[in-house]
Amino acid sequence: MSRIEVALLAAAVLILISIFASRISLRFGVPALLLFLLIGMAAGSEGIGGVYYDDPYSAQFIGTVALAFILFSGGLDSQWSRLRPALVPSILLSSIGVILTAMLVGVFSHLVFGFTLPEGILLGAIVSSTDAAAVFSVLRGQKIRLQGSLEPILELESGSNDPMAILLTLGMIQVITVPSITFLDLLIFFVQQFVLGALMGVASAYTLRWLLNHARLEVDGLYPVFMFAFVLLTYGLTASIGGNGFLAVFLSGIILAQFEFRHKRSLISFHEGIAWLMQITMFLALGLLVFPSQVLAQADKGLLIALFLIVVARPSAVFFSLIFLRIPWKQMLFIAWVGLRGAAPIILATFPLLAGIALAAQIFDIVFFVVVTSVILQGLSLVWVARRLGLYVEASQDTKSPLAFLRGDDMRGAIHEITVEAGSDAVGRKILELSLPPSTLIILIGRNNEFVVPNGGIEILPGDRLLVLSEAQHLPALTTLCQC
Repeated sequence: MSRIEVALLAAAVLILISIFASRISLRFGVPALLLFLLIGMAAGSEGIGGVYYDDPYSAQFIGTVALAFILFSGGLDSQWSRLRPALVPSILLSSIGVILTAMLVGVFSHLVFGFTLPEGILLGAIVSSTDAAAVFSVLRGQKIRLQGSLEPILELESGSNDPMAILLTLGMIQVITVPSITFLDLLIFFVQQFVLGALMGVASAYTLRWLLNHARLEVDGLYPVFMFAFVLLTYGLTASIGGNGFLAVFLSGIILAQFEFRHKRSLISFHEGIAWLMQITMFLALGLLVFPSQVLAQADKGLLIALFLIVVARPSAVFFSLIFLRIPWKQMLFIAWVGLRGAAPIILATFPLLAGIALAAQIFDIVFFVVVTSVILQGLSLVWVARRLGLYVEASQDTKSPLAFLRGDDMRGAIHEITVEAGSDAVGRKILELSLPPSTLIILIGRNNEFVVPNGGIEILPGDRLLVLSEAQHLPALTTLCQC
C-alpha cells in the first residue's frame, strides 16, 4: 500500500478505537480525553504504533480548529434560560478565577523550581482553564446530575475561560520575547481581543440566523456545510482583525441557540457530531505529539504543580471569585474540586514551542503531566465528591423524545424539555396544582424510560422529563418551578 493508503487506514482505525473507547468512558466514568490521549500515545513513536510525529505547528492548527468547533457546538446546544442564573459566577470564575490561578501557579513555579516570574506565570496561564467535556462525560457516564445551578455554572465557566487563558498565554509570551512591551500595551491587547471578539460573536449570530432563514438553498444537505464554513469564517475573520476568535464562536453559538431558524434540530445534531470528531482528532494528535519518556522526566515538577493547582490555586481562585455571591459552601467546594484540565492547556503549551521560548519543551511536558494528573485525580473522584457533599441528583435514562426531530425547523411554538429535580416545588404536586404560566402546556412526560400522556391528575415525580409547549418568556418561571 502507498503512504496515503496507510495513513488513511491508520486514521480510520484510531478514530474507530476512540469511538468504542468513548463507550468505556461513559460506562465507567473515565474522562474520554484521557482514553483518547492514551490511544494517541500508544500509536506514537514510543508506543506500539511507532508513528513518529513531532510537528507542534500542525498540532496547534488541529487543536485551534477543533477547539473553535467544540466551543461553537457547546454554545449552540445551550439554553439561555438555564445559563442566565449562572452568568455572574461564571464570568467571575472565567476572568478573576483564571487570573488568580495563573498568578498563584506562577509564583509557586518561580519560588520552588527557579522559573523566572514571567515563565512561571506563562506556565500558570497555560494550565488555568478547565475542560467542560471532561466533567460532563463523567457525570453522564455515572447517571449523575448536579443540584441547582451547579451544572450551568461549570458549563458556562468551562466554555468561557478558554479565551482568558489564551489571552494570558499570548500576553506572557510577548512579555518574555519582547522585553520592551509595557503594561499599557498588554491592557490594550486584552481590551481589543475581548471587545472585538464579543462584537463579532454577536454579529455572527444575527447574520447567520438571517442567512439560514433566507438563503433558501436548493439542497438541504448544504445547510450543515454552510454553517460549518460560517464557523470558520467567524473565527478566522475575528482573529484576523485582532479579536478573540474563540470568544466569538462561543458567543455566536449561545446567541444563535436562542433563535428559531431552518433545520435547527438537524444542524445542532450535525455540530454535536463534528464536536466529537474534533475532540477525537485533537486528542489523538496531541497524544501522538507527546514523547512519554520526556514527560516522565518532568514527573516531579508536574506532580507538585498539579497538586498545588488542585489543592491550593484552584480553590483559592474559586473562593476569592465567588466570596460575595452567597453561594453555599458545599457548592463552592465542589466547584473548586471540579477543575479538570483538558485540551486547551495542551494546545496552549504548543504556543511557547512555536515562539522559540527557551523552556518551551519543558513547559509542554509539565503541562501534559499536569493535565493527565488532574484528569485521573479529579475525574475519577468527581462522582464520589458530589455524593459526599450531597449535591447530586440521579438522572433518568436518556431517551429520545418523539418530538425531538420537530423542534426548531418550521415550528412557531417553542417546545422545551425540563427535568424535574428532587426538592423542587413541582415534586409531589398534580399538574392542575402547578399554576403553569399562561399559554403553557405539558404535552408529554418522560418517566423511567417510558412516556406518559399527561392529564390534570398526574402527580409530578423527581426525575420526570417534561416536554413543555410554551413561549420563551415563560421559561424562567418553568425552570424555577421544576429545579432547585
